[in-house]
Amino acid sequence: MAENTQETVWLTKDAHTKLTAELEHLKTEGRAEIAERIAAARDEGDLKENGGYHAAREEQGQQEARITQLEDLLRRAEVGEAPDNPDEVSPGTEVTIAFDGDESDTETFLLGSREVLGLDDAVDDIQVYSPQSPLGAAILGRTKGDAVSYEAPNGKPINVTIINVKPFTD
Repeated sequence: MAENTQETVWLTKDAHTKLTAELEHLKTEGRAEIAERIAAARDEGDLKENGGYHAAREEQGQQEARITQLEDLLRRAEVGEAPDNPDEVSPGTEVTIAFDGDESDTETFLLGSREVLGLDDAVDDIQVYSPQSPLGAAILGRTKGDAVSYEAPNGKPINVTIINVKPFTD
């Protein structure tokens, strides 16, 4: 999934601090640890048959990709405060909506980004919508009880009512 590198990413101060610390760790201790493992594996001899060497090199590639991802994300980040109103929809909130006002037809999701929040492996059971998605843009800044309409990718209007908003915790 290619990401638009020009999109603004909204982060709370806590999320920004966490991601900045992760980036710093990967660029310092993380790189040093992998370099040591590669050097130790290289000292074992024939690199063609050395599984430890190849595993360390693959891990190095994954780490460098994460560093690039974090640098891009932090470059595009706009840091804000969590909303004063706990019922306001903002990035990092768990939102429950009812379709066409029917409280028996609901969906609960996280407004944000799995990558930003580090949820790829941690949380598989919650849907995540970007604040830039049609639904995300329609509900961003709205509050519990608001009814909004947005256009689905197929052009159909969809009406939803926000029935619950709470800070996301994993």
